[in-house]
Order: sequence, then C-alpha cells, then structure tokens
Amino acid sequence: MGHDILGFNQSGEEVAYARFNMWNSNATILYSLLDANNFYAGVSGCGGTSTFSKKQIEKALKKYKHLYKYDDSLLPNDKYLKMDQQQIEDFIKKCLVTAQKEGCVKVYFG
Repeated sequence: MGHDILGFNQSGEEVAYARFNMWNSNATILYSLLDANNFYAGVSGCGGTSTFSKKQIEKALKKYKHLYKYDDSLLPNDKYLKMDQQQIEDFIKKCLVTAQKEGCVKVYFG
C-alpha cells in the first residue's frame, strides 16, 4: 500500500509520477496543494481521478512556492523531507507543462 499519484495527458500517456509509502504524511502535502483531499484515503489514494486546469495547477505551484519560500536552513536537515519536497515540486511542474500544452491534466490518486 501507498500513495501512487500519476498525471496523464489527453492521450493517456503518463507525464508525472509521485510515490509515497503508506505511512509518509508528506503525501498529504500534495493532496492539499491540489485541493484534492477528498481523494486521500489514509494509507493510499481512493483510486479516483480528477482533471485539473492549467489555472488549478498554476495555483498549486504558487502554493508550493509559498509553503517552501523560507530559508531551508530553518527546516530540519532531513534528506527524506527534502526528497519529498523535490518530488512534489517535480510532479506539479510536469503536470503544468502538460496543462500549458493541452489546457488540462488528468491525475489519478491510487
């Protein structure tokens, strides 16, 4: 079990992927940034999908940047936290590239 969150373009090709183990509370950050808490099912996603517009993904990236805008030296020196932060940022940015090209991106929360 765990959180497998995938982004897809209109052709159904995977464009983004984020993976969190079932006990990793950092998964909730990505759900929250996407305003997708209703897809969070505890130890994994609920298996649902949603389509996000370019504007929604831009908003998620803006919230991400605001959340992590402070000097990293003030955060605990935790390599796993930093890896998760990078994974979240990469996921949102890859979804944004697709949304900019196609107007939207489909996200699966498993």
